[in-house]
Amino acid sequence: PTPPADFFGFISTLQIDKYLYHMRLSEETLQEVSQRFGKEMEKGLGADTNPTASVKMLPTFVRSTPDGTEDGDFLALDLGGTNFRVLRVKVSDNGLQKVEMENQIYAIPEELMRGSGVQLFDHIAECLANFMEKLKIKDKKLPLGFTFSFPCHQTKLDESILVTWTKGFKCSSVEGKDVVSMLRKSIKKRGDFDIDIVAVVNDTVGTMMTCGYDDHNCEVGLIVGTGTNACYMEEMRHIDLVEGDEGRMCINMEWGAFGDDGVLNDIRTEFDREIDMGSLNPGKQLFEKMISGMYMGELVRLILVKMAKEGLLFGGKLTPDLLTTGHFETRYVSAIEKEKEGLQKAHEILTKLGLEPSHEDCVATHRICQIVSTRSANLCGATLAAVLRRIKENKGVDRLRSTVGVDGSVYKKHPHFARRLHKTVRKLLPDCEIRFVRSEDGSGKGAAMVTAVAYRLAAQHKARQKILEALKLSHDQLLEVKQRMRIEMEKGLGKETHAEATVKMLPTYVCSTPDGTEKGDFLALDLGGTNFRVLLVRVRNGMRRGVEMHNKIYSIPVEIMQGTGEELFDHIVHCISDFLEYMGMKGVSLPLGFTFSFPCQQTNLDEGILLKWTKGFKATGCEGEDVVNLLKEAIHRREEFDLDVVAVVNDTVGTMMTCGYEDPYCEVGLIVGTGSNACYMEEMRNVELVEGEEGRMCVNMEWGAFGDNGCLDDIRTEFDLAVDELSLNPGKQRFEKMISGMYLGEIVRNILMDFTKRGLLFRGRISERLKTRGIFETKFLSQIESDCLALLQVRSILQHLGLESTCDDSIIVKEVCTVVARRAAQLCGAGMAAVVDKIRENRGLDFLKVTVGVDGTLYKLHPHFSTVMHETVKQLSPKCEVTFLQSEDGSGKGAALITAVACRIREAGQR
Repeated sequence: PTPPADFFGFISTLQIDKYLYHMRLSEETLQEVSQRFGKEMEKGLGADTNPTASVKMLPTFVRSTPDGTEDGDFLALDLGGTNFRVLRVKVSDNGLQKVEMENQIYAIPEELMRGSGVQLFDHIAECLANFMEKLKIKDKKLPLGFTFSFPCHQTKLDESILVTWTKGFKCSSVEGKDVVSMLRKSIKKRGDFDIDIVAVVNDTVGTMMTCGYDDHNCEVGLIVGTGTNACYMEEMRHIDLVEGDEGRMCINMEWGAFGDDGVLNDIRTEFDREIDMGSLNPGKQLFEKMISGMYMGELVRLILVKMAKEGLLFGGKLTPDLLTTGHFETRYVSAIEKEKEGLQKAHEILTKLGLEPSHEDCVATHRICQIVSTRSANLCGATLAAVLRRIKENKGVDRLRSTVGVDGSVYKKHPHFARRLHKTVRKLLPDCEIRFVRSEDGSGKGAAMVTAVAYRLAAQHKARQKILEALKLSHDQLLEVKQRMRIEMEKGLGKETHAEATVKMLPTYVCSTPDGTEKGDFLALDLGGTNFRVLLVRVRNGMRRGVEMHNKIYSIPVEIMQGTGEELFDHIVHCISDFLEYMGMKGVSLPLGFTFSFPCQQTNLDEGILLKWTKGFKATGCEGEDVVNLLKEAIHRREEFDLDVVAVVNDTVGTMMTCGYEDPYCEVGLIVGTGSNACYMEEMRNVELVEGEEGRMCVNMEWGAFGDNGCLDDIRTEFDLAVDELSLNPGKQRFEKMISGMYLGEIVRNILMDFTKRGLLFRGRISERLKTRGIFETKFLSQIESDCLALLQVRSILQHLGLESTCDDSIIVKEVCTVVARRAAQLCGAGMAAVVDKIRENRGLDFLKVTVGVDGTLYKLHPHFSTVMHETVKQLSPKCEVTFLQSEDGSGKGAALITAVACRIREAGQR
């Protein structure tokens, strides 16, 4: 008995699978192709490797995808084939993202495609005019996006140089020229309308942008139609061909050329080679020839011809139609693979080609189509997986959620292509959730979208710059700050003016810096915050000159900070006692230096009257009292040991002394940390509050209060006022509030709030966290600005603050931090310039060499603060050579050194 008809079908299917074995790619092979493509991407991105790379990875200068707040009226021009279109796209964001489009198709006559470039662009301008006339918009100057789907070398968003014509175009003198300026010339020549050409884009980018408007996760564009290509958002730091490391840019991969250097030779079949030999561009676009619509039908035709020649199909019969290139169209492949009527379609199509197909022939043809289109989808999935894997690595996430915008006839019309492509991507990237969105009219609407985004970004950038302008200080403004500081210093020093002066210029009774002969054992106390330290400092001179320290940290409970003065000082003495016991020095009476970092009026080195508590201290019965006395009384109450309290010092002075031990030129102390202050050696004759004209004395400036009389009002911004109003001491310490660590984060937060309210940041959404005072810690400023960190870090800081940020948002936040910190460093430098110039003038010198001892977290940890401050001092005080020395433990070691200097001087006096 004869077997049933489909039995032959079964045999022939097996035979075909064997015959086309090389077209059926295993998962291993696809992984391998994917890995190879990843390497090709790397090559295309690298400056050294790009010239020889086959996958060109062209920068598009599109730096941002839509965020849904785009708004306005745009024109688009779409030129990529024998027809071209003009579109008007209205984008509105009134909470309901909406896009309205009107368009008109114009033909390009054959003779123009081969004529001169000027004629072509004149024709395009003519059609534009016609379209605008019809819509009555000739009088408006609308922004236009230009989709130009030919290989171009782009140098700016609105500048694109045609590399070569393709798709049958051959216009003279356009290759090597910027197509935008050619179009602009043609429009200008007419003079009857004007438009603003904002962007030139490739159709792939247009596809990504169109889908990106509806899905903000869309960061890949893919086209599989007549040709194939893809684009994606790459990190700027990986794009060697474009300056700058921040943010992202869309890369037009031109991936059809993958394999042109031979890397796919092992998977190309004899049919691929035959197609390439007979094509217009042999050896070029080899990947595209394996997967795109222009070649898919042709591949099937070549296979049918070969099998017929070998007597495996059509009873060995060939027809002139089957032997003609291009007669088996790609749309036939789609038709034959349709579920229900596929075999019947195969019969019709083969008959039309003059064949008399049997049922087996039809089944075989169906299987051949399946194998060819499946290979195409698989290869496309392999390269796409490489792109997505790269995005995942760039983002440093465990699971990538991303969207691919897709366009093209093969993807849209073939019954199984899309499904097979998705399946391959899922297989190769099991740890990613990838969504595919079909683009509706990518090339036209996409160009308008790129333009809309560019417009939004430009408008937002301009608005932000205008706001930040107030925080950017000119050289003249900084000179003015320096001069005003000088005036305030004079007021604080003068007997008559001291009372109403804001910069208090308090005498410290420290009259000499270390000379290196100091020696002995000293105790130091350091009280300036919620913790306090007790230190034993051994100072040696001679050969073994140096300082050796032991210390212990004790906490001060809140109830003691806010209790009575007696309780506070009893607690301090209790801790000293514990420390002496711990060091085994209970019976020794040592000289003690007391760093007390609160505003004090000193009348002697060992006497300091507390003017007011700050930093959360509220202990009663201390303000207006001598803190040395309070300490001595507490020591006597305990009756365990006796100490000789030699000096009470401010931490700024301690910093100067510590650095002075290393560098004899050090005569200035500066602290820029939570708070800010400075001190310096002033001539006794200028310190009118203290008797005597001879020698020098260190003056504790308390410069944080500079500006409290309104003398800085012209440079204070609305953000400074906001921070001041909500602080614990409104109206006080205004200079400090513009430069010290405690407040910079708050200034930044206020600016970010303002930006967000105006829709210039975070898509206009203010999170509850952003409304919370103090969340933006100053250490974040240091972290965000450290250069080595990618914007990834900025994003994670923002995430920690509960702020969903895009890449663009991160760049903006970083810029705000930079502006605020830069201003702080410049103001600090202006103050410092006033100080060093005063020292220089005091001594009647044309040139002064001086060292500043510096301490404080902002100065030490912020990546740019110190550099900017040094530059500012250099610019504002050109006659001073200022060296900055970082102090190691100014407040503890400093107090001991002041004590040591005082003891040295006291002993010299007793001799």
